[in-house]
Amino acid sequence: MQMIQSWVNTLNGVVWGPPMLVLILGTGLYLMVLIRFLPWRRLATGFRLLWRGRHSAQEGDITPFNALMTALSATIGTGNIAGVATAIVLGGPGALFWMWCTALVGMATKYAEAVLAVHFREVDAKGDHVGGPMYYIRNGMGANWAWLGAAFAVFGACAGFGIGNMVQSNSVADVLAASFSVPPWLTGAVMATLVALVLLGGVRWIAQVAGRLVPAMTVLYVLGALTVLALNVGEIPAAFELVFVHAFTPIAATGGFAGAAVWAAIRFGVARGVFSNEAGLGSAPIAHAAARQNDPVDQGMIAMLGTFIDTIVVCSLTGLVILTTGVWTGTENGASLSAAAFGSALPFGGELVAVCLALFALTTTLGWSFYGEKCVEYLFGLGAVAPFRVAWVGAILLGSTLKLNFVWLVADTLNALMALPNLIALLVLSPLVWRLTRAKNLGGD
Repeated sequence: MQMIQSWVNTLNGVVWGPPMLVLILGTGLYLMVLIRFLPWRRLATGFRLLWRGRHSAQEGDITPFNALMTALSATIGTGNIAGVATAIVLGGPGALFWMWCTALVGMATKYAEAVLAVHFREVDAKGDHVGGPMYYIRNGMGANWAWLGAAFAVFGACAGFGIGNMVQSNSVADVLAASFSVPPWLTGAVMATLVALVLLGGVRWIAQVAGRLVPAMTVLYVLGALTVLALNVGEIPAAFELVFVHAFTPIAATGGFAGAAVWAAIRFGVARGVFSNEAGLGSAPIAHAAARQNDPVDQGMIAMLGTFIDTIVVCSLTGLVILTTGVWTGTENGASLSAAAFGSALPFGGELVAVCLALFALTTTLGWSFYGEKCVEYLFGLGAVAPFRVAWVGAILLGSTLKLNFVWLVADTLNALMALPNLIALLVLSPLVWRLTRAKNLGGD
């Protein structure tokens, strides 16, 4: 087992090395320039389309609003609470700056993903709309590239059991045990039961649950974070100074903080940013392909909001709460660090984080179940969906009772392996993204 862990650790260092970071940020920056900074220029338009997208009679399975909520259900989760905290512990305050950079260019990546997903989607044997990187690789790049789409589906199906399943149930079990003394096995059993009940209804039930839970839990968390920041308003300028200064200069050890080099800030900022908002990963377009939407560009503008909400809003608030309360120099890490930050300012701050994390993780598990299911369907057909669901529910219970340092490592590695086929496809098909964008007079000329 130790040999396997060492091998995966080595592979992780390779796939999250400088070439991958350059590829993720470079692809996003290239797409942003190609579409003339449309995500920044048309942010308000995206929110208007999202509001109108609550109701749609166009072709598809779920409303454009619920498509984004399904995508957000998979992204707003442990990455926003535990992931941000881990990035700061390992990379220093400067890691938050690189998370922002990942998100700002990642909005263009997410836009392009959704445009291609809707443009190249298909209808399966059940009459459901299916799409995502495996489909726009096969249908957009040709039969010679079908192997690359299959590779994405394999990595996506496997990654889901880590990032979207066992990591989630394990984080919830830990925080509920610490905050409310709930036995881990009980947390796993309840989560597994709830997920199983929702999975019976397929994407429509998942979308309905996400459409109700995601806005409510996000507002609850944001209000809690803003309250903490209001109580520590005098520390906000110093927090921003820490972020911007140590994005480019090393930070020395202080208290329980071990110190961090600039490379660590970049690496963990980008890696945790991608873990949180999934821009470039290729997961979100699987949800957007099911939207009742005839216009790929309109769905692209809705999709880009996911990265903005996830990282620019939610992750930023978590990071600033951690920095302004000063707890980041202690010995806590992950979700417990975020809980300590909220708890230092609010009487029930730790419990608030515990509840939000539980809800975030539940919806993340639901969202990723849909992604994994569609990857398995692409590889093996509809007959593989039922066995996948059984394995998915079982993994939730397993994850809640194990120590998952190795699973975190594997999930992080598989994220990068998912991203590679998707980023290649985005670069190859980028001229089509530009043509579709320009056809709607959104080119910015």
